[in-house]
This record gives sequence, C-alpha cells and structure tokens, in this order.
Amino acid sequence: MCADQTKPSARSAVDPFVVMDVMREANRLEAAGRSIMHLEVGQPGAATPDAVRTIANEALDAGPLAYTDALGLPSLRTRIAKYYAEHHSVTVDPERVIVTAGSSAAFILTFLACFEAGDRVGVPEPGYPAYRNTLRALGCEPVSIPVGPETHWVLTPDLIDAAEAQHGKLKGVLVASPSNPTGAMLTSQQMAALVKYNEAADRWFLSDEIYHRITYGQADVSALEAGNDAVVINSFSKYYCMTGWRLGWAIVPERLVRPIERLAQNLFISPPTLSQIAAEQAFEESDHLDANVAVYAENRMLLLDELPKAGITSFAPADGAFYLYADVSHLTEDSSAFCTAMLAEAGVAATPGADFDPTHGHQYVRFSFAGKTADMAEAALRLQKWLSA
Repeated sequence: MCADQTKPSARSAVDPFVVMDVMREANRLEAAGRSIMHLEVGQPGAATPDAVRTIANEALDAGPLAYTDALGLPSLRTRIAKYYAEHHSVTVDPERVIVTAGSSAAFILTFLACFEAGDRVGVPEPGYPAYRNTLRALGCEPVSIPVGPETHWVLTPDLIDAAEAQHGKLKGVLVASPSNPTGAMLTSQQMAALVKYNEAADRWFLSDEIYHRITYGQADVSALEAGNDAVVINSFSKYYCMTGWRLGWAIVPERLVRPIERLAQNLFISPPTLSQIAAEQAFEESDHLDANVAVYAENRMLLLDELPKAGITSFAPADGAFYLYADVSHLTEDSSAFCTAMLAEAGVAATPGADFDPTHGHQYVRFSFAGKTADMAEAALRLQKWLSA
C-alpha cells in the first residue's frame, strides 16, 4: 500500500495540548520518586461529593445502565433548566438543554451545528487552546483576537471590529467568563453589550461558562441573561468536581436542537448514563462545593502574597476560575523552557503561556491553584528558593 495514501490527515495536525505534556512529565518524575507540586492542570483537588457517588453506586447496584436519549435524561435536562432559574433568574425550556460527554463534546456539537468548513470564528487570545485546535480540526478558521490589560483581559466590540477589519467577516465569536487562563470576567453590562452586538451583526455568539460558581467577589453572568440566541456551554467538571465523569451541557437556540440531536446520535449515541444519574444530585451539594471554592480563594490569596517574594509580581485579574496568569518576561524570553527548568529543578509543574497564546504567551506562565493549600505554600517556597539561587 502506498504510504502517501495512509498518512495522517491534515486536519489531525493540530497543536498539542501542552498542559497534558507537562502533566505527563510531572507524573513521570513523581513515579521516579521526585516530590512534585502540581500547579499545571485545571482540575479540582477536591473529590466528587459523597452524595453524588452514593447515587452512582445505587444506580450500579440497580442493574444494567442502558443508553439514554441522545440529548440526555429528561430529568437532568429539566434540572439544568431549573438551575438557570435559581442562579441567573432566567427561564430556560428544558428542550433547549443538550447534555453532552463533557463540555468538549458540547463544543464539537455546537461548532458543527453553527459553522461550515472555512468559516472564520473569533476566539480571545490568550484562551483555552482546544477552542482553536477543535475549530481547525473541523475545517474552520480560528481568528485570534488579542485581549490584554487595556481591556481588563476581556473581549470588546471594538476588538471584534478590528479582527474583522484585518481578517474578514466572522461567522461567530466565542468568549469565556471566567476565562482560562486569565480568570478575567465580563460584567453584566459587558456581556449584554457583546450579546446584542453579535446579534445585530447576525453572528453566532458562544459563551463558555464552565468556571461559573468559582468566583472571588464578582458575580458570574450568563449570556442567557442578555438574550435567548446565545449558545451557552457549561460543565460538571470544575465547580461540581466531576472531571472524570465526562459530563457537560449546552443551552442552544431552538433552531439548533434537532440538528445537534442528529449529530449527537451519530457521533456519541448518548452521554454517559451513570454520570447523568449522579449529576442530578450535584445541584443539591452547593454547601459542600462552595466550601471548595473557599479553599481556592485561600490558595489564590496565598499565591498572590507569596509569588511576589519570588519575583513574580504581575498577574492577570484572576477574578474567577482557579488560575494565576503570571507575567515572567523579566525572568525569561521563553516560558516553555522556563517551565521545563522549573519542573526539573524546583519540582513545580506549571503551564507555559504559549499553550494559550502562541503570539505573546512566551512571556507568561499559568499557575493552577485548584489543589491543596499546603501544596500552594510549598510551591511558592520552592519558587522563592529557586529564583533566588
């Protein structure tokens, strides 16, 4: 067989998700006996609430777990809709709720339903790398829209206008609030302005809200508070501490429900049944989950106090999520090499900013503070010693 006919597809040639490479090396060193402080992965250090696991065990004991509807269990879709009434004072028809195999599947389904191959989609930079990589794999053209301190690290209509002037018409725009990696958040006024601006331009507006409920003083705002035409994506991974359960959801305009259902039937059959059954209980565990957020808040303040003692003094706002996006331009011109050395020499794993911003990210490092407070303190101490050596 001709090797040229069996080579990997061009669409598979996406950039690696660097944080996973960092985690692999950190785990390798740990397995070899090194003490490693894990500040690389955006994964809650807390366990899934006991009550959620109890429900899952009961479901396992009850017998076989069959496929569900492609859009998810009706009871879970109804409970998700109720959440928006409780937390955002927004009425959502359960028929508009799409339960997915993690938010990753929600992005794939909504991208496929909203965009044709070749469409340009605006994404903030820095931002979650899987946005642009998934769009590229699906044949779309991600258009990076730089955000920075001058706009408090959030997207604005003026920045979208500038991107269109440079790259041409955008079919859609994606925002995240709170943002990964910066923790920046849109105010209600800023969110409403973006929603209305994109509606007027006949442009899809997608809002990544997977870090909702993990905030430090500023209220999280859903795009649904500003209108019904936005596509909203959320997850059980972050606030609900269910990363490995692989469950997320999307709220979509009515005209997208059936197209997404057809795609979901063919691509995924259904979301994980056991995870769906257990997830309904997660909405009743706010006291437990808010206690986790209090730990993140403590970790955040600890790093904001201690990292400057290591010479790391400039950060994006970190109003939400569980990351510090730190400017290390005075320490290195290559944050990837910096992170490699930091892991090897100090035993602290963190993610180079180039994973989130190929253009300017070499000046930044992302520290995740989702782990134990003692680990944050130890990591800061190690960095103080390492950078003063």
